Amino acid sequence: MTVTAIVGANWGDEGKGKMTDVLAEKSAYVVRFQGGSNAGHTIINEYGKFALHMLPSGVFYPSVTNIIGPGTALDIGVLKRELQMLAERGVPEPKLYISERAQVVLPVHRLFDELEEERLGARGFGSTKQGIAPFYADKYAKLGIQVSDLFDHDRLQIRLEQSLVSKNILLEHLYGKQPVQAVDLMAELAREAEYLLPFVTNTTVLLQEANDNGDTILLEGQLGALRDPDHGIYPYSTSSSTLAGYAPIGAGLSASSISNVIAVVKAYSSCVGAGPFVSEITGNEAEELRKRGGDAGEYGALTGRPRRMGWFDGIATRYGCLMQGATEVVLTNLDVLGYLDEIPVCTAYELEDGTITDKFPMTNKLYAAKPILTSLPGWQCDISQVKRFEDLPEQARGYVDFVESAIGVKVTTVSVGPRREQVIVR
Repeated sequence: MTVTAIVGANWGDEGKGKMTDVLAEKSAYVVRFQGGSNAGHTIINEYGKFALHMLPSGVFYPSVTNIIGPGTALDIGVLKRELQMLAERGVPEPKLYISERAQVVLPVHRLFDELEEERLGARGFGSTKQGIAPFYADKYAKLGIQVSDLFDHDRLQIRLEQSLVSKNILLEHLYGKQPVQAVDLMAELAREAEYLLPFVTNTTVLLQEANDNGDTILLEGQLGALRDPDHGIYPYSTSSSTLAGYAPIGAGLSASSISNVIAVVKAYSSCVGAGPFVSEITGNEAEELRKRGGDAGEYGALTGRPRRMGWFDGIATRYGCLMQGATEVVLTNLDVLGYLDEIPVCTAYELEDGTITDKFPMTNKLYAAKPILTSLPGWQCDISQVKRFEDLPEQARGYVDFVESAIGVKVTTVSVGPRREQVIVR
């Protein structure tokens, strides 16, 4: 199994960063294949705690070649800050390559993201305001700037001028702002091109050759299946496909290259952003789960926003694993539930018309859906130091068995804490 995709089964925030870090140790390549700086992967290791938004999660291993693939939204400012942060905290300089086909997030993309979210107000989509939706809108309108364009002055200026025509009309007449001129962006982009030059290469050829050689390649997804624009909770989604099916496209590999899809599932539910969330809990119950979750509680790695909390949702998670084509599942944050004597889980939805369903419905039906909950016995003890599955309390093993049965995919790995070593392989 030389090419593995690691992806989220839910809303994101499942703990993919830690598991990518664990798997990266045995990988030759770690590849970001979609998304940009709009979500973070939290990693805790001997260097400290890190939240990466742009860099692949393999950057802590000198032996790993890290790649930002053609499907990503490259935010050069965030990339520079993260590389500087690693250097300042004593992490050896990572081996990093950036696809010449990747496209660049421009300041005007972030500007439009902020202005539109402000205009929408309470009707907004919970954007992280990193320019992602405007970036992908430009990409698919064929107005995007590829990394290779940065090294061709005349072409870059023409591309920018084409892109800014309609944007300036909106800036002036919809948002009441001053227009943006191509010449004002050129100097900054020239500096960024100079910075990027040592990293830029034809990563598609690099990965194709690595795959032919049988090298181990790990494709790192961002967010989760329920944020996919085609199969997720639209329009409360991101703007690029979060599914493993897109991974070879966004990385630059053939569709047949992936041999294993690891879906990461959290032992309870959490999400950042707007939209229907059937198993959501509120008040003191939610706050207690939030403050116990993860290493420093359940707060967005980028925004710092408190995550919305809920119990494990078997309906949403089974759907997410199905859409990801999961061949195995990593169950994270099992240790967090150790304070409960009984653990509610969602096993079905009651729709507005009274119908009971175990199938994940369209967004319009999710708003009024109610969770049908059942309770499993808790184990009421700390399991964070357990190393073997058979040494977990009977109730904890039973909870893992329930999750496996609910989603229909084998749970091969259980995480019982935020650190690399707090992993149990079944």
